[in-house]
Parts: sequence; C-alpha cells; structure tokens
Amino acid sequence: MLNFEPRSKEEIGKQGVKRVRSAGFIPAIVYGAGKKPQAIKLDRKELHKIDIHHENVVVNLLSEGRKQIALIKEVQRHPVNNEVLHIDFEYISLREKIRLKVPVVAKGESPGVKAGGILEHLLWEVEIECFPANVPEQIDVDVSNLNIGDLIYVKDLRAPEGVKIVEEPEQIVLSIEPPKEEEIEVKEELGEKEKEEPEVIRKGKEEKEEEGE
Repeated sequence: MLNFEPRSKEEIGKQGVKRVRSAGFIPAIVYGAGKKPQAIKLDRKELHKIDIHHENVVVNLLSEGRKQIALIKEVQRHPVNNEVLHIDFEYISLREKIRLKVPVVAKGESPGVKAGGILEHLLWEVEIECFPANVPEQIDVDVSNLNIGDLIYVKDLRAPEGVKIVEEPEQIVLSIEPPKEEEIEVKEELGEKEKEEPEVIRKGKEEKEEEGE
C-alpha cells in the first residue's frame, strides 16, 4: 500500500516541484481509468514499500481511505546520483487485461560463448498481455544449450502461466555469433610471431658464436 497526497497549486510547476522535493516528498502524477490526471506527492520514506528499479510494477495507491490499483509507467532519476525525481502512475482494473513491455533476460552459460562465440542480444524487451496480478518482472531465456550459430526467436520464449507474448513470433531475440574475423586474424598473427621469435633468437646466437671464433 502506497500513501499519497494531492499536490496544491503552489506545488505544481518548476518551483513548486522544488518545494515538494525540499520537503522530503517525491512529485508524481496519476492518470487513466477515464479520470483527469492528478498531480500527487509521495513521502520519500514510502518508496521502500515498492519496487522502483523498473517500470510496470503494480501498486496499491491510497489517499483519504480510498484505494486504487495503479501501474508504475515511468520513473525519472537524477543522471548522477540516481535519486528518484518523479514517478508516473496509471490507474488500472484487476478485472481487465493490460498490455505492457517487460525485459528479456538471458540466463545460464552458453557453450557457444565458451567456444569463443559472441552473445548478441537483439530484443531487450517484449510486449505482453495479462491481468495486472500476473505481470512478471521479466521473461527469462535459457541459453545453456546454445552453440555458435544458434538463434532464439520470440516464438521460442516461455512466458509464465496467464501471460501472453504479443510480439511478432519470427523476431530474433538473441543469437550466438561466431568470433569476428578481425579477432581471428589478430590471434593468427600473434601465433605467427611466437613461431618466428625462436628463429630470431637462434640466428642472433649463431652470429655471436661466429664473431667469437
């Protein structure tokens, strides 16, 4: 449960937002469900109650005894200290499905990568459809069986029960690419140099021995 208060007219706008933050609050806005957008503020201490490390987290907003389900749509942070500056909430209904994007996370160690291949992550998030209570934090992809040249498509992803992925099925999510030709050439050149060095050393030694004679 996340308590909030409406912002006054004096707490809206650039200077108003500064006052809100100076007083220990986080400015925010909540919209959706056919309601007029409302400027609100949250006590900074309230933030420990929710996961604000990413968007699309379902929360209960409470004000003056009235509770409403909402979704965190955007969290704005300070570019240097990562402090939360502003939060956007969207009212939702637990009885209606919603569409939103969630991260795609690779899990495991790929044999292809161990063999020198490169993991190319092409699709970092996918759009899903589900009821608010079923929103997953992320979609995991097991790469522990992938070799060089293997691909993972959207159609290969496994969503949790009650969650539907609505992206184009043939989109490539990630692949294991072979080592770049430049890297191979550098390694070959280094190998050739290592072979040549003993010959140079031997030649120099023979020349010194001849001079000694």
